[in-house]
Amino acid sequence: MASQVLKIYGDRKSQPTRALLLFSKLNGIEFEEVTIDLFSGASKTPEFEAINPMKKVPAIAHGDFTLFESHAILIYLACAYGVPDHWYPSDLRKRAKLHSVLDWHHTNLRRGSVAYLINTVLAPFIGRSPNPEGAAEGEQALASSFSTIETVWLKGDAKFLLGSDEPSIADLSLVSEIMQLHMLGDEDRNRLIGPYKKVQEWIENVKNATNPHFDEVHQQLFEVIASFGKKA
Repeated sequence: MASQVLKIYGDRKSQPTRALLLFSKLNGIEFEEVTIDLFSGASKTPEFEAINPMKKVPAIAHGDFTLFESHAILIYLACAYGVPDHWYPSDLRKRAKLHSVLDWHHTNLRRGSVAYLINTVLAPFIGRSPNPEGAAEGEQALASSFSTIETVWLKGDAKFLLGSDEPSIADLSLVSEIMQLHMLGDEDRNRLIGPYKKVQEWIENVKNATNPHFDEVHQQLFEVIASFGKKA
């Protein structure tokens, strides 16, 4: 199975795309990266719709097998390529705990991050007007999420989620999400995440454990952010 050609369809401006690329690079998984530019509408083409009928990134084609939804892809690749156990534990109960983080992520941290960004800094770029009420709801969800990460998912003095000494696919997914907040100005971003020192330490732990790949995968995001500043 691992010998089949793997294609990863995504856009590095996308949080889950970056998590998937980072995981693959860290584990020496060979793949062909197929860029689906979200700003150009490339995800809406019939060709991509055949890969992912939801018309979102990321998605993969592994031989004649296709799959979408980033968490499902991460789990599939972890199993298909036999990566080290800390990424996706073989122990049933540890695996179930990891699944609980992944499920929580999409309805909490991701919801807050996306809601805040599209109602503030991203609004003009997607043809919308800033929405203070929507931004306030996103900010509330972010505050609740950061608090939950500190009090529930980061246990004791462990460096990574669920009390682990090494990162898992959940660490990659959640930190990639939080990195999107760099689209905000420093003052705004620091106001949102500044009170959560444990979250900030955890992000640095993930960066240190995954560099140089972490910086390389996020480079395009920062280039896009710089271009936003020039257009403003």
